[in-house]
Amino acid sequence: MSLIPAWIPVTIAAALFQVWRTALQARLRGTLSPGGAGFVRYLYALPVDYALLAATLAALGAGLPSFGWGFTALCLVGGIAQIFGTNLLIMAFAHRNFVVGTAYAKTEAAQLVIVSVLLFGAHIPAIAIIGIMLAVAGVLALSLAGQSMAPRALLRASVQPAALCGLGSGFAFAITAIVLRNATLVLPPTTPILLKAMLVLALANTLQTLAQGSFMAIRSPAELRKTLLIWRRAAPIGVLSALGSGCWFIGFALTNVALVRGFGQIEILFTLAVGHFYLKERTKPGEITGLVMVGLGVIMIAAAGIG
Repeated sequence: MSLIPAWIPVTIAAALFQVWRTALQARLRGTLSPGGAGFVRYLYALPVDYALLAATLAALGAGLPSFGWGFTALCLVGGIAQIFGTNLLIMAFAHRNFVVGTAYAKTEAAQLVIVSVLLFGAHIPAIAIIGIMLAVAGVLALSLAGQSMAPRALLRASVQPAALCGLGSGFAFAITAIVLRNATLVLPPTTPILLKAMLVLALANTLQTLAQGSFMAIRSPAELRKTLLIWRRAAPIGVLSALGSGCWFIGFALTNVALVRGFGQIEILFTLAVGHFYLKERTKPGEITGLVMVGLGVIMIAAAGIG
Protein backbone atom coordinates (compact mmCIF):
# COMPACT_ATOMS: atom_id res chain seq x y z
CA MET A 1 0.00 0.00 0.00
CA SER A 2 1.31 3.44 -0.94
CA LEU A 3 2.22 5.75 1.93
CA ILE A 4 1.37 8.83 -0.17
CA PRO A 5 -2.34 9.79 0.02
CA ALA A 6 -4.02 10.26 -3.35
CA TRP A 7 -4.81 13.94 -2.79
CA ILE A 8 -1.10 14.89 -2.92
CA PRO A 9 -0.33 13.81 -6.53
CA VAL A 10 -3.79 15.04 -7.58
CA THR A 11 -3.02 18.50 -6.13
CA ILE A 12 0.38 18.57 -7.86
CA ALA A 13 -1.37 17.82 -11.18
CA ALA A 14 -3.95 20.56 -10.49
CA ALA A 15 -1.20 23.11 -9.81
CA LEU A 16 0.66 22.14 -13.02
CA PHE A 17 -2.48 22.46 -15.14
CA GLN A 18 -3.25 25.83 -13.51
CA VAL A 19 0.22 27.23 -14.26
CA TRP A 20 -0.03 26.07 -17.87
CA ARG A 21 -3.55 27.49 -18.27
CA THR A 22 -2.56 30.85 -16.81
CA ALA A 23 0.38 31.09 -19.20
CA LEU A 24 -1.90 30.53 -22.21
CA GLN A 25 -4.57 32.85 -20.82
CA ALA A 26 -2.02 35.65 -20.54
CA ARG A 27 -1.60 35.52 -24.33
CA LEU A 28 -5.19 36.71 -24.76
CA ARG A 29 -4.34 39.99 -23.06
CA GLY A 30 -5.07 42.75 -25.55
CA THR A 31 -7.44 40.55 -27.59
CA LEU A 32 -10.17 40.19 -24.97
CA SER A 33 -11.22 42.17 -21.94
CA PRO A 34 -10.37 40.62 -18.55
CA GLY A 35 -13.96 39.42 -18.27
CA GLY A 36 -13.85 37.86 -21.74
CA ALA A 37 -10.53 36.17 -21.01
CA GLY A 38 -12.06 34.71 -17.86
CA PHE A 39 -15.21 33.56 -19.67
CA VAL A 40 -13.37 31.42 -22.25
CA ARG A 41 -12.03 29.40 -19.33
CA TYR A 42 -15.58 28.28 -18.53
CA LEU A 43 -17.06 28.13 -22.04
CA TYR A 44 -14.41 25.98 -23.69
CA ALA A 45 -14.05 23.73 -20.66
CA LEU A 46 -17.65 22.52 -20.97
CA PRO A 47 -17.13 19.86 -23.70
CA VAL A 48 -14.15 18.47 -21.78
CA ASP A 49 -16.13 18.47 -18.51
CA TYR A 50 -18.87 16.31 -20.01
CA ALA A 51 -16.37 14.07 -21.79
CA LEU A 52 -14.64 13.47 -18.43
CA LEU A 53 -18.01 12.77 -16.77
CA ALA A 54 -18.99 10.33 -19.53
CA ALA A 55 -15.61 8.58 -19.38
CA THR A 56 -15.92 8.26 -15.60
CA LEU A 57 -19.40 6.76 -15.84
CA ALA A 58 -18.18 4.30 -18.49
CA ALA A 59 -15.06 3.32 -16.55
CA LEU A 60 -17.00 2.75 -13.34
CA GLY A 61 -19.94 1.10 -15.06
CA ALA A 62 -22.18 3.38 -13.02
CA GLY A 63 -25.12 5.67 -13.60
CA LEU A 64 -25.61 9.23 -12.43
CA PRO A 65 -26.33 9.40 -8.69
CA SER A 66 -29.57 11.01 -7.55
CA PHE A 67 -29.23 14.58 -6.37
CA GLY A 68 -31.62 17.31 -5.38
CA TRP A 69 -31.85 21.08 -5.35
CA GLY A 70 -29.44 21.29 -2.41
CA PHE A 71 -26.59 19.89 -4.52
CA THR A 72 -27.49 22.18 -7.44
CA ALA A 73 -27.64 25.21 -5.14
CA LEU A 74 -24.19 24.46 -3.69
CA CYS A 75 -22.73 24.12 -7.20
CA LEU A 76 -24.32 27.44 -8.15
CA VAL A 77 -23.05 29.27 -5.06
CA GLY A 78 -19.56 27.80 -5.49
CA GLY A 79 -19.51 28.71 -9.18
CA ILE A 80 -20.69 32.28 -8.59
CA ALA A 81 -18.16 32.71 -5.76
CA GLN A 82 -15.41 31.68 -8.20
CA ILE A 83 -16.61 34.27 -10.73
CA PHE A 84 -16.54 36.96 -8.01
CA GLY A 85 -13.07 35.83 -6.98
CA THR A 86 -11.83 36.09 -10.55
CA ASN A 87 -13.43 39.52 -11.06
CA LEU A 88 -12.01 40.87 -7.78
CA LEU A 89 -8.58 39.63 -8.83
CA ILE A 90 -8.97 41.46 -12.15
CA MET A 91 -10.01 44.59 -10.23
CA ALA A 92 -6.85 44.22 -8.14
CA PHE A 93 -4.85 44.18 -11.39
CA ALA A 94 -6.62 47.37 -12.53
CA HIS A 95 -5.29 49.32 -9.55
CA ARG A 96 -1.79 50.71 -9.59
CA ASN A 97 -0.16 48.15 -7.35
CA PHE A 98 -0.56 44.96 -9.37
CA VAL A 99 1.99 43.08 -7.24
CA VAL A 100 0.31 43.84 -3.91
CA GLY A 101 -3.12 42.83 -5.22
CA THR A 102 -1.78 39.52 -6.51
CA ALA A 103 0.12 38.82 -3.30
CA TYR A 104 -2.86 39.38 -1.05
CA ALA A 105 -5.06 37.18 -3.27
CA LYS A 106 -2.65 34.37 -2.41
CA THR A 107 -3.79 34.51 1.23
CA GLU A 108 -6.65 32.22 0.19
CA ALA A 109 -5.08 29.20 1.92
CA ALA A 110 -4.70 31.07 5.22
CA GLN A 111 -8.29 32.33 4.99
CA LEU A 112 -9.41 28.77 4.32
CA VAL A 113 -7.87 27.65 7.60
CA ILE A 114 -9.67 30.40 9.52
CA VAL A 115 -13.05 29.78 7.88
CA SER A 116 -12.78 25.98 8.08
CA VAL A 117 -11.82 25.93 11.76
CA LEU A 118 -13.93 28.79 13.12
CA LEU A 119 -17.11 28.39 11.06
CA PHE A 120 -17.14 24.70 10.22
CA GLY A 121 -15.23 23.24 13.16
CA ALA A 122 -12.86 21.35 10.88
CA HIS A 123 -9.94 19.53 12.49
CA ILE A 124 -6.63 20.39 10.84
CA PRO A 125 -3.38 19.00 12.30
CA ALA A 126 -1.21 21.66 13.94
CA ILE A 127 1.75 20.84 11.67
CA ALA A 128 -0.49 21.40 8.64
CA ILE A 129 -1.69 24.79 9.93
CA ILE A 130 1.92 25.88 10.52
CA GLY A 131 2.85 24.61 7.05
CA ILE A 132 -0.03 26.48 5.39
CA MET A 133 0.85 29.74 7.14
CA LEU A 134 4.54 29.28 6.30
CA ALA A 135 3.74 28.61 2.63
CA VAL A 136 1.45 31.66 2.45
CA ALA A 137 4.15 33.82 4.08
CA GLY A 138 6.62 32.48 1.52
CA VAL A 139 4.29 33.35 -1.36
CA LEU A 140 3.86 36.86 0.07
CA ALA A 141 7.64 37.20 0.37
CA LEU A 142 8.07 36.12 -3.27
CA SER A 143 5.26 38.35 -4.53
CA LEU A 144 6.50 41.39 -2.62
CA ALA A 145 10.21 40.82 -3.34
CA GLY A 146 11.93 44.16 -3.75
CA GLN A 147 9.31 46.04 -1.74
CA SER A 148 9.58 47.14 1.84
CA MET A 149 8.51 44.36 4.23
CA ALA A 150 8.59 46.55 7.33
CA PRO A 151 5.40 46.22 9.47
CA ARG A 152 4.38 49.83 8.85
CA ALA A 153 4.85 49.46 5.08
CA LEU A 154 2.86 46.22 5.02
CA LEU A 155 0.07 47.85 7.05
CA ARG A 156 -0.14 50.72 4.56
CA ALA A 157 -0.15 48.26 1.65
CA SER A 158 -2.92 46.22 3.28
CA VAL A 159 -5.49 49.03 3.17
CA GLN A 160 -4.94 50.17 -0.40
CA PRO A 161 -7.61 49.22 -2.99
CA ALA A 162 -5.42 46.63 -4.74
CA ALA A 163 -4.81 44.77 -1.47
CA LEU A 164 -8.48 44.93 -0.42
CA CYS A 165 -9.56 43.51 -3.79
CA GLY A 166 -6.87 40.85 -3.46
CA LEU A 167 -8.05 39.87 0.02
CA GLY A 168 -11.64 39.77 -1.24
CA SER A 169 -10.55 37.58 -4.14
CA GLY A 170 -8.80 35.16 -1.79
CA PHE A 171 -11.89 35.02 0.43
CA ALA A 172 -14.18 34.32 -2.56
CA PHE A 173 -11.90 31.51 -3.74
CA ALA A 174 -11.85 30.09 -0.20
CA ILE A 175 -15.66 30.08 -0.14
CA THR A 176 -15.64 28.38 -3.56
CA ALA A 177 -13.45 25.56 -2.27
CA ILE A 178 -15.51 25.03 0.90
CA VAL A 179 -18.90 25.13 -0.82
CA LEU A 180 -17.89 22.76 -3.64
CA ARG A 181 -16.34 20.40 -1.09
CA ASN A 182 -19.70 20.38 0.72
CA ALA A 183 -21.43 19.71 -2.61
CA THR A 184 -19.53 16.41 -2.89
CA LEU A 185 -20.62 15.50 0.63
CA VAL A 186 -24.37 15.83 -0.03
CA LEU A 187 -24.25 13.22 -2.80
CA PRO A 188 -25.11 9.63 -1.79
CA PRO A 189 -22.21 8.21 0.27
CA THR A 190 -21.94 5.18 -2.03
CA THR A 191 -21.03 7.45 -4.98
CA PRO A 192 -17.38 6.95 -6.00
CA ILE A 193 -15.16 9.95 -5.24
CA LEU A 194 -14.09 10.37 -8.87
CA LEU A 195 -17.72 10.48 -9.99
CA LYS A 196 -18.56 13.03 -7.28
CA ALA A 197 -15.76 15.31 -8.47
CA MET A 198 -16.68 15.03 -12.16
CA LEU A 199 -20.36 15.71 -11.46
CA VAL A 200 -19.54 18.82 -9.40
CA LEU A 201 -17.16 19.96 -12.15
CA ALA A 202 -19.73 19.57 -14.94
CA LEU A 203 -22.67 21.14 -13.10
CA ALA A 204 -20.74 24.03 -11.52
CA ASN A 205 -19.09 24.95 -14.81
CA THR A 206 -22.41 24.74 -16.69
CA LEU A 207 -24.02 27.14 -14.22
CA GLN A 208 -20.99 29.47 -14.39
CA THR A 209 -21.10 29.55 -18.19
CA LEU A 210 -24.84 30.26 -18.23
CA ALA A 211 -24.54 32.99 -15.59
CA GLN A 212 -21.57 34.87 -17.05
CA GLY A 213 -22.64 34.20 -20.65
CA SER A 214 -26.09 35.70 -19.98
CA PHE A 215 -24.53 38.72 -18.29
CA MET A 216 -22.18 39.30 -21.25
CA ALA A 217 -25.00 38.82 -23.77
CA ILE A 218 -26.84 41.71 -22.10
CA ARG A 219 -23.93 43.99 -21.17
CA SER A 220 -21.23 43.28 -23.78
CA PRO A 221 -22.52 41.24 -26.73
CA ALA A 222 -19.59 42.29 -28.93
CA GLU A 223 -17.14 40.84 -26.40
CA LEU A 224 -19.17 37.63 -26.26
CA ARG A 225 -18.90 37.31 -30.05
CA LYS A 226 -15.12 37.77 -29.79
CA THR A 227 -14.85 34.82 -27.41
CA LEU A 228 -16.50 32.67 -30.09
CA LEU A 229 -14.39 33.97 -32.98
CA ILE A 230 -11.05 33.13 -31.33
CA TRP A 231 -12.02 29.56 -30.49
CA ARG A 232 -8.76 28.13 -31.85
CA ARG A 233 -6.70 30.11 -29.33
CA ALA A 234 -9.21 29.77 -26.50
CA ALA A 235 -9.99 26.04 -26.74
CA PRO A 236 -6.66 24.87 -25.18
CA ILE A 237 -7.35 27.16 -22.21
CA GLY A 238 -10.68 25.43 -21.69
CA VAL A 239 -9.09 21.99 -21.87
CA LEU A 240 -6.45 22.89 -19.26
CA SER A 241 -9.06 24.60 -17.09
CA ALA A 242 -11.26 21.47 -17.11
CA LEU A 243 -8.35 19.19 -16.28
CA GLY A 244 -7.07 21.50 -13.54
CA SER A 245 -10.49 22.06 -11.97
CA GLY A 246 -11.20 18.34 -12.16
CA CYS A 247 -8.03 17.63 -10.18
CA TRP A 248 -8.85 20.34 -7.62
CA PHE A 249 -12.34 18.91 -7.10
CA ILE A 250 -11.00 15.37 -6.71
CA GLY A 251 -8.66 16.73 -4.04
CA PHE A 252 -11.55 18.51 -2.31
CA ALA A 253 -13.55 15.27 -2.30
CA LEU A 254 -10.64 13.34 -0.80
CA THR A 255 -9.64 15.55 2.13
CA ASN A 256 -9.95 18.93 3.87
CA VAL A 257 -9.89 21.80 1.38
CA ALA A 258 -7.41 23.76 3.51
CA LEU A 259 -4.85 20.98 3.09
CA VAL A 260 -5.42 20.83 -0.68
CA ARG A 261 -5.19 24.59 -1.25
CA GLY A 262 -2.33 24.95 1.20
CA PHE A 263 -0.32 22.26 -0.55
CA GLY A 264 -1.40 23.86 -3.84
CA GLN A 265 0.91 26.78 -3.04
CA ILE A 266 3.50 24.57 -4.74
CA GLU A 267 2.16 26.25 -7.87
CA ILE A 268 4.44 29.23 -7.21
CA LEU A 269 7.47 26.92 -7.28
CA PHE A 270 6.40 25.59 -10.69
CA THR A 271 5.88 29.14 -11.96
CA LEU A 272 9.35 30.22 -10.85
CA ALA A 273 10.87 27.04 -12.29
CA VAL A 274 9.38 27.84 -15.70
CA GLY A 275 10.73 31.39 -15.46
CA HIS A 276 14.20 30.20 -14.43
CA PHE A 277 14.76 27.18 -16.66
CA TYR A 278 12.58 27.96 -19.69
CA LEU A 279 12.53 31.76 -19.83
CA LYS A 280 16.08 32.02 -18.43
CA GLU A 281 15.05 34.55 -15.80
CA ARG A 282 17.46 35.05 -12.90
CA THR A 283 16.34 34.34 -9.36
CA LYS A 284 16.72 37.43 -7.20
CA PRO A 285 18.57 37.05 -3.88
CA GLY A 286 15.48 38.09 -1.91
CA GLU A 287 13.43 35.32 -3.55
CA ILE A 288 15.49 32.49 -2.05
CA THR A 289 13.96 33.00 1.41
CA GLY A 290 10.46 32.87 -0.03
CA LEU A 291 11.26 29.72 -2.01
CA VAL A 292 12.58 27.98 1.11
CA MET A 293 9.50 29.01 3.12
CA VAL A 294 7.09 27.70 0.47
CA GLY A 295 9.09 24.50 0.11
CA LEU A 296 9.13 23.83 3.85
CA GLY A 297 5.46 24.71 4.12
CA VAL A 298 4.30 22.23 1.47
CA ILE A 299 6.55 19.53 2.98
CA MET A 300 4.89 20.06 6.38
CA ILE A 301 1.43 19.89 4.83
CA ALA A 302 2.35 16.69 2.99
CA ALA A 303 3.78 15.23 6.19
CA ALA A 304 0.50 15.96 7.99
CA GLY A 305 -1.44 14.26 5.18
CA ILE A 306 0.79 11.18 5.19
CA GLY A 307 0.71 11.00 8.97
